[in-house]
Amino acid sequence: MKIALLGYGKMGQTIEKIAIERGHEIVLRKDEFNTYEGLSDADVAIDFSIPAVAVTNISSCFHANVPVVSGTTGWLDRYDEMVALCEEKKGAFLSSSNFSLGVNIFFELNEYLAKMISKFDSYRVDMEEIHHTQKLDAPSGTAISLAKGVIENSNYTNWTLDKPKENEIQIEALRIADVPGTHTVTYHSTVDEIEIKHTAHNRDGFALGAVIAAEWIAGKQGVFAMKDVLDLK
Repeated sequence: MKIALLGYGKMGQTIEKIAIERGHEIVLRKDEFNTYEGLSDADVAIDFSIPAVAVTNISSCFHANVPVVSGTTGWLDRYDEMVALCEEKKGAFLSSSNFSLGVNIFFELNEYLAKMISKFDSYRVDMEEIHHTQKLDAPSGTAISLAKGVIENSNYTNWTLDKPKENEIQIEALRIADVPGTHTVTYHSTVDEIEIKHTAHNRDGFALGAVIAAEWIAGKQGVFAMKDVLDLK
């Protein structure tokens, strides 16, 4: 399979290593210094860029009729716009805040726990996420996905980085050097607490998941999620 890498930072380079190990060819390594030449030759594109260029990258894929998998976060206020463009161009699109198999299982566990605990008003939930100091957005897209998972299965209505109101989930976002990603969801009561946590040891799990998603989406049409790739529905 021919892959275009849109974003060639540490994640892009890790994706390249794993893709080549799995027998794929890289036909474009897009960074701020080169063009999209080679994109139309790709069977699929993987976008791990920055929020400021993600929409341009994804749009370029749709116009070139190339399926695109995006792991960039911090731009999702324009997600519906990209979905509409994908449908207009009859393209294929998969955006995820996190491609790690473990994290996607963690998402499912988080939703199940939220649904169970929503029956008991003695518990209050908060979250903590820790990432490396180069991460540009806060909270992380993964933390936002976790918060949405709780909101959809409880009486919470919003998340905040500030002091929370009654129906808000507080997310604490910490930036510490060389931390790939740690996410903790904690339910507190006056008598105990329940905590679930996912800790990434390196970038390889994210990169492998992105390559697996790219392999899965090649040749397809529509808008998908990691639940489709991993058959977690």
